[in-house]
Amino acid sequence: MGEYARSLSIALGVRRQWPKAEIHFILSRQAPYAAATPFPATLLDSSPTFQTAAVNACIQKFEPHVVIFDNAGRTAQLRAAAQAGARTVFISSRPRQRRKAFRWQWMRLLDEHWFAYPRVIAGGLNLVERWKLAALGRPAVRYLDVILSRDASRRDSLRSELPSEGYVLLVPGGGTGHPRAADATATFFSAAIALANAGTLTAFVGPTESSTAATPGRAAAPPAVLRRFESLPQADLAELMSGARLVISNGGSTLLQAIACGRPCIAVPIANDQYRRIQRCVKVGVALQAELNTGAIVRVAGAVLQNEAARAALARRASDLGLADGVEVALQALTSLLATA
Repeated sequence: MGEYARSLSIALGVRRQWPKAEIHFILSRQAPYAAATPFPATLLDSSPTFQTAAVNACIQKFEPHVVIFDNAGRTAQLRAAAQAGARTVFISSRPRQRRKAFRWQWMRLLDEHWFAYPRVIAGGLNLVERWKLAALGRPAVRYLDVILSRDASRRDSLRSELPSEGYVLLVPGGGTGHPRAADATATFFSAAIALANAGTLTAFVGPTESSTAATPGRAAAPPAVLRRFESLPQADLAELMSGARLVISNGGSTLLQAIACGRPCIAVPIANDQYRRIQRCVKVGVALQAELNTGAIVRVAGAVLQNEAARAALARRASDLGLADGVEVALQALTSLLATA
């Protein structure tokens, strides 16, 4: 889900900047978001990574100026894009994909390599990476920092039932692909109920039907202190984050979005690759970690809420990171690529 959400935000930014741009997605029809994408799309029987012939045929037919591979792709697919005259971009969000993009063969095919996370998370270029870039003179490397759409016009309606002094916001995330994602939603919701029952105004963003079914033994919290939202557009979620006293999220993009909003955060890993990311955030003092169980989440949240100085320090360090808007970083890069396409 993270790759699609990131690509969708970039595509929406492209449409705002170049209203006449033709934008096309290649997606698996099995993905829950495939049917709802607001752009023309080629739907394949499985992940495009495993459908090279179909991907290459789509590239040849569409004749794009730029092709963006988000955390996935095959050498033959990159080669097809280059042979079609397109500029090629690869977005890496995990160490394995980063190493893949720094292979000689891929570096010769790529015009741009974007790290999905900020330098503090993704890490700076190592000696071998710098040497290879100097030797080839390509691709250009950029940090997207954080993809965070905002819409201040939605602020009042979203917060109409939430007081201005703040609330605890829980966002399990994990749209697809993680074996623990379904359990994570239920665990987060159980923690939300526990916090609300203790008198803390709490907001939960996630599929309420599945989370309710998965927490049969826990009494529901009074509506006066628990607000529930189904999946929200990213801009709406950003507005809720900006008004939260504390954000409890997974260790993926949602965590970085909350940090970019300058909010104190508790990160809960719901996938193996999130542990390292969370540890880096903890190391620089912009988040705390809790394990994926109700008791741990409630315990860490309670400690933060009772320690105003610690909570303010987390928020200050989060703001001081000064994370860039990844959509703007992407648009600047695309402007340069299109000028030479």
